[in-house]
Amino acid sequence: MGLSFSSGQKANGFPPDKSSGSKKQKQYQRIRKEKPQQHNFTHRLLAAALKSHSGNISCMDFSSNGKYLATCADDRTIRIWSTKDFLQREHRSMRANVELDHATLVRFSPDCRAFIVWLANGDTLRVFKMTKREDGGYTFTATPEDFPKKHKAPVIDVGIANTGKFIMTASSDTTVLIWSLKGQVLSTINTNQMNNTHAAVSPCGRFVASCGFTPDVKVWEVCFGKKGEFQEVVRAFELKGHSAAVRSFAFSNDSRRMASVSKDGTWKLWDTDVEYKKQQDPYLLRTGRFEEAAGAAPCRLALSPDAQVLALASGSSIHLYNTRRGEKEECFERVHGECITDLSFDITGRFLASCGDRAVRLFHNTPGHRAIVEEMQGHLKRASTDSTRQRLQQKLTQAQETLKSLGALKK
Repeated sequence: MGLSFSSGQKANGFPPDKSSGSKKQKQYQRIRKEKPQQHNFTHRLLAAALKSHSGNISCMDFSSNGKYLATCADDRTIRIWSTKDFLQREHRSMRANVELDHATLVRFSPDCRAFIVWLANGDTLRVFKMTKREDGGYTFTATPEDFPKKHKAPVIDVGIANTGKFIMTASSDTTVLIWSLKGQVLSTINTNQMNNTHAAVSPCGRFVASCGFTPDVKVWEVCFGKKGEFQEVVRAFELKGHSAAVRSFAFSNDSRRMASVSKDGTWKLWDTDVEYKKQQDPYLLRTGRFEEAAGAAPCRLALSPDAQVLALASGSSIHLYNTRRGEKEECFERVHGECITDLSFDITGRFLASCGDRAVRLFHNTPGHRAIVEEMQGHLKRASTDSTRQRLQQKLTQAQETLKSLGALKK
């Protein structure tokens, strides 16, 4: 299971130098030509394309310390990318192999020293430990025992609470399971949503939410005692207001905002910072149109960490909206050669990542920079001290400079 950082070039398996013409290499070049062509995509806001996988990528996850991006594909590997290389010409990645199987879902542990994957054929969770080597690389070791098999339908989502207290798995029937990190089922949730289409753990680690065939998003709290022992799962609140099935949803970084997109052709932004124990309901902040969600194409949603930008994917295209006014600001078409399988902002909110074919594409989050410009201009008008004014001006200038360099300053 040993691995080390390899440059994108080597990992991409480019044909060897033509001058050394051994039979084997000629044969190898012939085989390469028959492989499907990589989908080409260019855009002025494309920051990078990460290419090392030889199979289609189904899932990705940014580590909580912001250093890594994990991707898994049907080529039996998980790749761990260094985020600090994103704007470099070479994108280094480390490879973990999945023996005799492939991973469909991947999530980092909160301490970034391990990751969990869902196995396609094994139908179970496997834990990989990341051990740093003296040469700076990592060794990935699968723990000897996989989790027991409990789901009766295909698993569509997994998550780990940032508190390290539980793991969530959700299948396409109505089952969501809450596990201890040792692989014991702590609780079984029946979502009563006919079938689950998406489920997630909130970034604060308190809540688990799901959506499906019904026009709502259901949210539960996973409760633990003072000594860290599991107590119960209780219904917390619901996002109600869509008139058709909810296709997907997401939390903001502080779990105080949620966004949802529905087959009714709308997206909604919610304030979920409520005292649900006092029967307070989340309130709707904004509704926007997204007609594509009414179609049959797979639909994905990502909310920027500060909840200022909503990214929606339908098929192989991505649309970016600001959440202050609900306006569409950017649209990227035919980003991947296949339907988009995952969409995620990095933890700084500077980049939006998408995957679907054999590459991850990273976009500059221009609506996010524009939101900062607007916010700082508003704060400057009300600033009472010089030091505050200076600090705000610095942030404003920085955001404007970034937009200028991307050719994205609004006239």
